[in-house]
Amino acid sequence: MKVLVTVKRVPDPYAKISPNADGTDIAREGLTMAVNPFDEIALEEAIRLKEAGKATEIVAVSIGGAESQEQLRTALAMGADRAILVQTEEPLDPPSIARLLAAIVQREQPQLILMGKQAIDMDDNQVGQMLAAILNLPQATFASKITIEDSTATVERETDNGIETIRVPLPAVITADLRLNEPRYVALTGIVRARTKPLETLTPADLGITPKARVRLKKVEKPPARQAGKRVADVKELVRLLKEEARVI
Repeated sequence: MKVLVTVKRVPDPYAKISPNADGTDIAREGLTMAVNPFDEIALEEAIRLKEAGKATEIVAVSIGGAESQEQLRTALAMGADRAILVQTEEPLDPPSIARLLAAIVQREQPQLILMGKQAIDMDDNQVGQMLAAILNLPQATFASKITIEDSTATVERETDNGIETIRVPLPAVITADLRLNEPRYVALTGIVRARTKPLETLTPADLGITPKARVRLKKVEKPPARQAGKRVADVKELVRLLKEEARVI
């Protein structure tokens, strides 16, 4: 079974983020970048499937500038067999990304597509669902447990009402939630091996696609300063203050 895993380059989740001088983007100079944490979880799951004998090949895919090779090399060091970069400097929205990924899926013909449920930079939570719709494939989102048997995936998915268990035929798109697993640390031997693993670079034109983003980032600004809290003497005063706040809103 071939597994395709998305790997997006995002700001390190522990980095301090601030707007750039003109407020059109975040300040990227000197900013540490990393693999999107949810994609890292998806990749870990693919590696575990391979270790269990369920998967035979793992292909990591990223869309972005040449610098995204850094995150793909990290994926290769973790355990992916090969990587594909769809290189573009154009700003892309979720539908454009989904179309490019769909072209890669049609080219590679994987039996399973694993993705993070969302990327921590934009928090759209749209690409996985759009990709499944474009390819007309079954999908299971917010997976906290995945079991592969024959040509079927049983997925425990997290919902607002608790855990829902669904069964989908393969090929399918599955998006990873936080509790699916804990990604491994990259070993030195993995970093060395990653240097010799294949990393293919394509352009959108190579896939027959001219992406046109319909959603663009217009402005970035800091959140308003947090106001100081108020101490109340009793429940009666708390109710009064809440009612006054409601009238203001």
